[in-house]
Amino acid sequence: MTERPQQYRFHQGDRVLPFAASEYDARLAGLRQIMADQGVEAAIFTSMHNIAYYSGFLYCSFGRPYGLVVTPTQSVTISAGIDAGQPWRRCHGDNITYTDWQRDNYWRAILSVTGPGRVIGYEGDHLTLLQSQKLDAFLSPKAKVDIAPATMKSRMMKSKAEIELIIHGANVADVGGFAIREAVKEGAREIDVAMAGRDAMELEIARRFPDAEYRDTWVWFQSGINTDGAHNPVTARKLQRGDILSLNTFPMISGYYTALERTMFVGECDAASRRIWDINVAAHEYGISLLKPGASCAEVTQKLNTFFEEHQVLQYRTFGYGHSFGVLSHYYGREAGLELREDIDTVLEPGMVISMEPMLTIPDGQPGAGGYREHDILVITEDGNIDITKYPYGPDFNIVG
Repeated sequence: MTERPQQYRFHQGDRVLPFAASEYDARLAGLRQIMADQGVEAAIFTSMHNIAYYSGFLYCSFGRPYGLVVTPTQSVTISAGIDAGQPWRRCHGDNITYTDWQRDNYWRAILSVTGPGRVIGYEGDHLTLLQSQKLDAFLSPKAKVDIAPATMKSRMMKSKAEIELIIHGANVADVGGFAIREAVKEGAREIDVAMAGRDAMELEIARRFPDAEYRDTWVWFQSGINTDGAHNPVTARKLQRGDILSLNTFPMISGYYTALERTMFVGECDAASRRIWDINVAAHEYGISLLKPGASCAEVTQKLNTFFEEHQVLQYRTFGYGHSFGVLSHYYGREAGLELREDIDTVLEPGMVISMEPMLTIPDGQPGAGGYREHDILVITEDGNIDITKYPYGPDFNIVG
């Protein structure tokens, strides 16, 4: 009978990665310092973001587990047989393919790298209870250490190469924004406008990065009452004159997520809506001025709360004022430790990338009803910030169609 292995190495084709090998070597060096500081002998990553951050490989789970095992001398991605050689072509380091012939070959492949009885680093914000039990059963760890918080801090600080890729992403988001602006007209459906923006961005990504993998670029384009939530899905609603609109473009380049978000109106904007819009734009500009080294996320949040309170609209704020950007994750590129919220005390430092995105939602039936949102991406510098979003905001440019 044909041999049915538990695992094997399927390495074929040329390797293509978002960054140079030196970038991943530097990230792994930082990780190994974290491991040494915390006494970790082998780190097991299971999340999209850490596997992509440390190896370049962005997996598509489709019901199967994936991993990255890092030891003081090895970095090995663990992938399913259904993907053949693609994970190896898209990762830095070694790759092991596990088979479906026997349940839990995934953990046997990990064990082949770690060995039993080691101090294991894991991601407490991602490893499920079920997989944690299997980790214990197969690896018999001497101890377990949650290294997710430390790796998050590493991801919050961007390298020069990361910032360059994020700037490309912001440029592509702008391309989608301009395509949406051209597509807005009375009678157009939300889905039609969204597709125009998505298609423009995907073509632009392919032009800028001809060797990349293309996935997960999308648009949320909302109109009327559908603007009340920032993440409301696209519908087939037809645009009407005087509608408030919310433009949201989300290009994804090699696992890195960026965004552009703007308030728009179809043809005209009434006085009550214009008042709320102007307040939100002023908050946006004020918020951008606050993003500089030494300011804490909580401090920026409190100052913007005071601004909205003075204009008697704080009760219409629905979420925090911004968040970080970077590699794709279950947070969509945002790190929980770098959000503009009252309960985040992280201090901004040069090399961080963060958005400013105030939003006010006026309930239906009130004057100016709808959701107002402006969103720029800022790179924190030694003496302030650089705004890498170039699509204009405000009424002068965004009353269209």
